[in-house]
This record gives sequence, structure tokens and C-alpha cells, in this order.
Amino acid sequence: MPAAGLTDGAVEIAPGVHWVGALDPHLRSFDIILKTANGTSYNSYVVRGENGVAIIDTVKENFADDFFRRLESVAGYDEITTIVLNHLEPDHSGALPELLKRAPQARVYLSSRAQMMLKALLKPTGGKPPEYIPVTTDDQVDLGGRTLRFLHTPYLHWPDTQCTYLVEDGLLFTGDIFGCHFCDARLFNDTVGDFRFSFEYYYAHIMRPFREYVLDAVALIEPLELNLIAPAHGPILRHQPRDYVHRYRELATPRLFNEARSEKTLVVFYISAYGNTRRMAEALAAGAESIGGVRVSLYDLEGGESGIFTDLIEEADGLAFGSPTINADAVKPIWDVLSSLTTVNVKGKLGAAFGSYGWSGEAVRLIEDRLRGLKLRVPVEGLRIKLVPDANELEQCRQLGELLARHLTGRLEHREVDLAALA
Repeated sequence: MPAAGLTDGAVEIAPGVHWVGALDPHLRSFDIILKTANGTSYNSYVVRGENGVAIIDTVKENFADDFFRRLESVAGYDEITTIVLNHLEPDHSGALPELLKRAPQARVYLSSRAQMMLKALLKPTGGKPPEYIPVTTDDQVDLGGRTLRFLHTPYLHWPDTQCTYLVEDGLLFTGDIFGCHFCDARLFNDTVGDFRFSFEYYYAHIMRPFREYVLDAVALIEPLELNLIAPAHGPILRHQPRDYVHRYRELATPRLFNEARSEKTLVVFYISAYGNTRRMAEALAAGAESIGGVRVSLYDLEGGESGIFTDLIEEADGLAFGSPTINADAVKPIWDVLSSLTTVNVKGKLGAAFGSYGWSGEAVRLIEDRLRGLKLRVPVEGLRIKLVPDANELEQCRQLGELLARHLTGRLEHREVDLAALA
């Protein structure tokens, strides 16, 4: 639904609490990597207490005029005592420099991790830094009859993120958590169009890589009384808000059941032009399976789309990629899978590369560089074999699989070092 029809004024979401954000219905690409068929909203909120007014987040700089027009309809700048920054990404903090000029008396509250970000944000203005107070879980601000309590929720999805809880009303202002890129002028989840796809898509591309932190945040939020969740993007969740917390827990909880939970898992992806890299993959898998405590899965990427492997990759302990070298590069299906890893937390997983080649053999090194860039451990040098692997070379593949399995299980054999040989 387009923005038309929404008044220029603020929208009350609870007594004395107003939405003063902005709508961006024509946006189709957010931060380059996210697509949105419905645009997005930049949600900002005003909370009025007996002793002052708090602003919670602002909007993208391009939409500052909308923000200030709505803000002015419910509060004077001289009333503003508190500015809360749940997240300093520019789509939430773009109007902050101008707001500080109009309300210089206001104190800024933000997470301790956000302090350097705030200084960098205000640097181009050349103005005096505002008085700011770093906060963490259970720190509070008294607005007079209303209390803001902070919850430290880092890496959702930047290190600086936090949530702010309006204690007396059971309202939770969450920043990006429980948000989505979905613009609808009707604002509330029980009146807007069906945004389920956008909610799940946003989680998958923004929050999924940080699922451990999602579970930590959910543990903080679940005990709270929740009458309404007010995220920084998308619909305001006033109908069954706790359902969205439950959904986050479901999404962040591992979904694949490993029948033998004590086992380590190694997933081997390969694609083969003439069957040579396939033979290498099969030998590697056989070697890994010969080590007890390791379950190996073998997947030919010619037979599947990269997106279907996301859950499998997320639960795996080790990942091995096999590709021939074509035009001095790994082949596209391998890169498609590697690109999909940006939505999954793979830091610390075991990684390896292998492949057959005809002329130059760059694919293995390129894959290894990408794995290291994604923060995987690559403790074993990749294996390149020219053209058709013979029996001795297939044995090398088998040994590579055994070595990877020993790394996964912590059963590496200690080598005796001949000091004389090093002299």
C-alpha cells in the first residue's frame, strides 16, 4: 500500500507514545544485497513522560523533513530530554545531527560499543559532540512516571545494537530485531498486508548469521511483559507480539536432526566437467569416513541450486569444495554456494579445497582464499591433480579426507620432529 493517505502528523501507538518515522515505498534495493517489493519504513518513536520527552531512533537523512514534521506535531524541541540510539546505521541515525542542533540539551543514550560510531557519525558536521551516556542491560532512564530500560543485544546485526523497554507499558523498541523491509501506511501488523515473506526474508539475510546472538536476545526478551513490539523497519507488532519472539527462537534454533549427535559432520561439494573432480571427491569422502566419529555427505552441485544447501551448511562442522579450473577460475556453481555463506555463520568451521585441472589449476587456491575470507579454518593445503587422477593420486585424496576427519575429531597424530634434519 503506498504512503498516500497517511497524515503528515504523528501516529499514536499507545497513550503518550507516537510513531514519527518515514515511509519509503519505492525503495527496491536496500544496502545493495536486499530486495524489497514493498519498499521500507524508517521507524522512529516519541515517548512522553512527566519530566520530559524521549526520541527513540531517527530516520534516514533523505527523509528528515518527514521525521521533523511528525515530531513537531507531538513535541517541542525544548521538551526533549533524551535521545536513544538503538542502532547507529545511517538509516536510523541520518536525522540525528540536525536533531541535536534543534534539541542541544538532550542527553544521548547508546550502547558502549556505539561510542566510536557516534563520533564518526558526527565528524562531518564539525559540531561539538553531544553529552552521551553508554548503557547496558538493566540501565534505566526515568522520564517521570515512565521508565526506559535497556537490553544489550549486540550483533543484531551490528555490534552496537540494543533494545529499549518501556517498563510501565510493556512496549519494546527493538531496532532491527523483529523488523522487515515492508512499507504499508497502515503501520500495524493487524492492518497491513501480508508481510510474512518479508519478515522471514529479513531474518534470513540480516539475522541468520548471528543466530547465537539472536537466541541470547530472545532469552532477555521472553520474560518481559509484551504488549507491543516497535521495530525500526516494517510493521509495528501490536497483535500477538510474543508470536514474533517465538518465531525468532524457532528460526535461530538448529532445525536439522543429527541422529548420532556425537558425530562430526563433513559436507563435500563438488562439480566435475569430465568426472575427474568427482573421483577426487569420492576418494576424499571415503578417506574421511574411515575415521570413526565423522559422518560425510557428498553433493554434486550440478544437480542442485545453491540456496537449498543453507541449512545443511549451517549445521556442518566441516566443508570441502571441489572444482575443476575453467578459464583460470573455479566454476560458477561453486561460487554460488560460497556466496550464499554470507547469510550463515561459518566462522571457525573447517574448510578445504580440491580439484582437477588441465592447464593452470587456479581454482583450488581461489576457493581457499575465499574460505579464509569467510573466517573458516583452512589447516590443510588443498589438493590439485592434473587431468585424470591415477591410483596414487586418488590415495592422496583419500589421505586428505582422513586428515580433515582427524582435524574435525581432534585426533591428529603428533609427529616426531628430527631436529638434526632442521639444522
